Amino acid sequence: MSFFQVNGKCNGCLACVQNCPASALKYNDHPQSRTIQHNMALCARCGNCWRVCPQDAVEFKSLLAGTWDEVANFDLVHCRMCDEPIYTKALGKTVANKLEGNIDKALGQLCPEHRQVLSMASWRKQFDNGDHQPLKEGCK
Repeated sequence: MSFFQVNGKCNGCLACVQNCPASALKYNDHPQSRTIQHNMALCARCGNCWRVCPQDAVEFKSLLAGTWDEVANFDLVHCRMCDEPIYTKALGKTVANKLEGNIDKALGQLCPEHRQVLSMASWRKQFDNGDHQPLKEGCK
């Protein structure tokens, strides 16, 4: 979505182009038509184009509103235990390629909380010979 939009009221008068302090607007005349162009990288977001347009054709409000535009979308890998998202599949592929190995070993398929619980359970199993003191109530 472009932040600078022109509605059907535009008649090509070039008031916006001529009054843009950042030179973010330009026009090209072709044999049978005129094209007005906007460069967001140059735009100062001053709203001058919107203010000077005699036709009320510049719709600058989408820029002033500061809305969020979706720029990327990724599939997620979820924790096997709680189903919380832990990383993207694309990140998993990148890590697996760099490590030339199994993604499960590199990133795992458990969220940090469940990794910690699993790690603690493994530790307990290794050292559980019946001689230890029981954990205080409330500890996992």
